[in-house]
Amino acid sequence: MLCYEGKLSLYCFCSALMVLFIYELLKFYIDFSPFDCLTRICISILYYGLLNILIRIKYTAKDYQIAVRATFLGFILCVGVNIFQSCSTEYRAFGIYASLMAIFHYSEFLGIAYSNPSTLTPDSFILNHSIHYGLAAASSWVEFFIEVYYFPEIKKIKWLWLIGFIVCICGELLRKLAMITASKNFSHVVQFERHENHELVTHGVYSWVRHPSYVGWFWWSIGTQIVLSNPICFIIYTIASWKFFHDRIFMEEITLLNFFGEDYYKYQQNVPTGLPFIKGFKVEL
Repeated sequence: MLCYEGKLSLYCFCSALMVLFIYELLKFYIDFSPFDCLTRICISILYYGLLNILIRIKYTAKDYQIAVRATFLGFILCVGVNIFQSCSTEYRAFGIYASLMAIFHYSEFLGIAYSNPSTLTPDSFILNHSIHYGLAAASSWVEFFIEVYYFPEIKKIKWLWLIGFIVCICGELLRKLAMITASKNFSHVVQFERHENHELVTHGVYSWVRHPSYVGWFWWSIGTQIVLSNPICFIIYTIASWKFFHDRIFMEEITLLNFFGEDYYKYQQNVPTGLPFIKGFKVEL
């Protein structure tokens, strides 16, 4: 059963998506074809502005923090769909990317709302994950638009869009399966104290790899740069993501060994981390 905050976010996210249907309805009465992409985006912005006024009036401060984020992500998804459907070919990859970003961040919140609502906060959207995360995203946008200007042909390779999209979706599904499988044992924050209901999860996707949520996020991040056909950021993202998860897994496994002792040690021997050339923390006996 989805908690109240999850239902609230879903309502606001879907409300933002309604602009896609409004645009299709308006097309029956108005010819937008000369400025199709720009018109779509302008209508989305106007609708998004109206929704923000309504949710500011309707919701209390606590609920508003959830509503405004869910509405924003729904708006980004709409913009992504509009860019893909109506902009010139070299820009369409950015529409796919924007849609993937919106779905990823919204599903992070919804996944926690479903699997572990006691830890749910507005930060569960992980929109403010870190300064480094924001800079990495911004750098990929800069590279994309510079290359659109100078090398537009490399942004029109549709088979790269497809490969990147598949990589992102597979990573996304693996991460969400990990969240649902771990249930109350999953958290966006590494836990340094064991709670009474904290259990070692070794079934489902955790029987394939020890850190399926990290594996999913790793491949999702790389997939976004394949979608954008960003050769520079593809290399940077691969190296930076690998380094981040290498350090994160090493730190987390020290904690897990302290929590579960021999049980986790045996689990380590039978199941890999799932990430290339990352072994995790190994106990020397």
